[in-house]
Amino acid sequence: MNLLGLLSERIAAHAWLSALLVALPVGLCSALSGAAEPPPSASAAALALVQLTAGDARAKLMQPFTDEARSDWHYTPRERTGIAYRDMSPEQRQASTALLRTALTAEGMDKVHAVMALEIALRELETFSSRRDPNNYAIAIFGAPTSQASAWGFRLEGHHLSLHFTLQGDVFVSTLPQFMGANPALVPRDMPNGGPRQGTRVLAEEEDLARALLGAMSAEQQKVAVFDQRTYGDIVTRNAEKLAPLAPVGIELGALRPSEQATLLKLVTAFASHLRPELRDARLARVRAGGLDGIRFGWAGSIERGKPFYYRIQGKTFLIELDNSGGNHIHSVWRDFEADWGRDVLAEHYRGAAPAHGHGPNH
Repeated sequence: MNLLGLLSERIAAHAWLSALLVALPVGLCSALSGAAEPPPSASAAALALVQLTAGDARAKLMQPFTDEARSDWHYTPRERTGIAYRDMSPEQRQASTALLRTALTAEGMDKVHAVMALEIALRELETFSSRRDPNNYAIAIFGAPTSQASAWGFRLEGHHLSLHFTLQGDVFVSTLPQFMGANPALVPRDMPNGGPRQGTRVLAEEEDLARALLGAMSAEQQKVAVFDQRTYGDIVTRNAEKLAPLAPVGIELGALRPSEQATLLKLVTAFASHLRPELRDARLARVRAGGLDGIRFGWAGSIERGKPFYYRIQGKTFLIELDNSGGNHIHSVWRDFEADWGRDVLAEHYRGAAPAHGHGPNH
């Protein structure tokens, strides 16, 4: 059952929750009305890319399925594990797109490309811009991608982008961690060479819904929600390999009015809207499993647009952070305390496997 289904159940006991349904995204409602088009086989898409990649490039593309390899992730400009778009043939780029489309919607692909295109803006706006390259984003495949594989995964990573997918055969067991950034958060002018247009805001919904939520609160609610007048210079969790829940700050969903609750749930959904519907709903189901009423929204920094701000949304199982400490430079992340890289599902699988199954301590 998805998030909408849970709310439907609760209406019978709490009539006021009907207001939440009105405000939820159309995508969640449409998911109930009929089955979405099934995605192509992820393992077949990955194998197609492997077959198009030979020699040293294949060695870069294919990485071991170990915790050490998969959790070595970064969102700063640097060289990446895997094969970068700048080193791909047109056929490899097409195969990479097919692989990503097993997890992302068309709108999600557009968002990924928009993050990449911001490198063109930085190239124009910065004095020292040689490291800004919209093709310095790499695909890496971890383990052997087959329809019968007990575990494998793939990643897209580059500056301000790190998307991780873990599978058993062709079944996605995790779509986390997830990092998306935007610099500039608001593009100040039209950019040449295929760059973004003036006014582009790649993470607009993630900021605007949070501001709408904060702005709808009463003065007393805001006093609880705003837990610090300063920001932290970045997301608090950085690129941690594993993390525990942060301090329980801000206001609980259960303390909000129905319309405010709806806005907070829409905000959570916005961070998963790039995923195919079945993957988005699976992630939201885990949010639901941890309990809705205990989810907290906390804000730090200025409430004035263009000034530094930070917020976090934390539930029993997950953490979302968004930081704009520079005023026009956003970092955002979604982490799961147990399920990043599918650790919870895979650990259960390995515990139940016979020793001859071949799973070592780093698999």
